[in-house]
Amino acid sequence: MKLYIEVRRNDEGGFTAACPSLPGCVSSGLTVQQAKENLEEAIRGYLASMNNFIPAHLHEMLVYQS
Repeated sequence: MKLYIEVRRNDEGGFTAACPSLPGCVSSGLTVQQAKENLEEAIRGYLASMNNFIPAHLHEMLVYQS
């Protein structure tokens, strides 16, 4: 399973990262890296709340797109 991530510059000068396949799973950061890290944490919380399960290698499942 792969989760596709979209990263875009936002109006405030930072970046917004979103996972379209997980409705409402969006995060932001001052840098692209910070936005990605924040989104990965949000995805972990999303999956834990939905399934009570977090894949051990979640980072390998993420595919970043700009």
